[in-house]
Amino acid sequence: MASHTQDVHVQPADPLPLAGVTVVAVEQAVSAPFATRQLADLGARVVKVERPDGGDFARGYDTAAHGLASHFVWANRGKESLALDLKDPRGLEVLHGLLAGADVFVQNLAQGAAARLGLDSAALCARYPRLVAVDVSGYGPQGPYAHKRAYDMLVQCEAGLVSVTGTPGQPVKAGIPAADIAAAMYAFSGVLAALLRRGVTGRGGRVEVSMLDALAEWMGHPLHHTMHGGEQPARTGLAHAVIAPYDAYATADGDRVLLSVQNDREWRRLAEQVLERPELAEDPAYATNAARTRGREKTDAVVAEALGRLDAAEAVRRLEAAGIACARLNSVAQLAHHPQLAARDRWREVGSPTGPLRALLPPIGLPGGAAPRMGAVPALGEHTDALLRALGMSGAQIATLRRDGVIA
Repeated sequence: MASHTQDVHVQPADPLPLAGVTVVAVEQAVSAPFATRQLADLGARVVKVERPDGGDFARGYDTAAHGLASHFVWANRGKESLALDLKDPRGLEVLHGLLAGADVFVQNLAQGAAARLGLDSAALCARYPRLVAVDVSGYGPQGPYAHKRAYDMLVQCEAGLVSVTGTPGQPVKAGIPAADIAAAMYAFSGVLAALLRRGVTGRGGRVEVSMLDALAEWMGHPLHHTMHGGEQPARTGLAHAVIAPYDAYATADGDRVLLSVQNDREWRRLAEQVLERPELAEDPAYATNAARTRGREKTDAVVAEALGRLDAAEAVRRLEAAGIACARLNSVAQLAHHPQLAARDRWREVGSPTGPLRALLPPIGLPGGAAPRMGAVPALGEHTDALLRALGMSGAQIATLRRDGVIA
């Protein structure tokens, strides 16, 4: 009998969802750059327009990333840098040449600056009907706060985040730029929604995002608790206001392990298998969550005593064996070497002006599709000449613009 081999057809990977989309961004700091980096990761071509005299000021925040600024490295991979003076009419003309073929424009200049240049979303959408134009601001375009400076920490304070973060005696800001990140992610999702709508209507449109609006949305739980319950949730550090034990406890090797007991059955298992004090399962001072919360200091003391005799690895092993939710209180350095990230192959290298840098894959996974486009971190003006040549400029014209300081 003749044997037959069956052809195996390998399904080609789906293209990145934003392949073919061109984004032009006049951006600085974190909120807009982090939004456009998400677009670049998903395949969009992002042209970052920077000032010739130093570029995005986030380039100068620090030199921690092999001589580059850590904020800039994080928020700007995969972009093309065009160093362009928009206050010069020739520079503005170059920008409009790019916008004529762009799908998305994003800006987070100081309030009013884009409008003075004719680059606010209303003006651009009137001139380019298919363009999605995004204004990212601190407090929005109207109202008494519209022209206030809006740095991340200031917006965290205005949004009430600082009032619910920290210990009973000390409010603290979040250790990451929460207001910037919130605005960035709403700008990102706003662009995606507007592009979907354009696919139906053929028209782009305006997208407005403010840092205060974005962070106020993230404050939903304490906001509704306060508005409808009449009392602001207390600051409790790592503890929980109505559950005990729920905190981080020091271990014998100097680490800290956080655990959370969600019900009385879990308390029984904790008492018997981890604390090795089974009598506490029946003791009226500990047997119910209400009792444990009323006597939080005593509850925490018995847990702290038991975990203080164990190293962190053994504490976690016992807690997991008992079915108690737990986590290590990791440092940032420990996150950089987290075994779960390593096991899932979440790290890649991206290029930069100072050599390769480690970077995490973007959180959005698209199984079966092309890999995220994690391009290099650009040097200031690295792509200026190529972009101008693509607009039809000659070498002599480019040299004149550079001589006059319009480009770099």
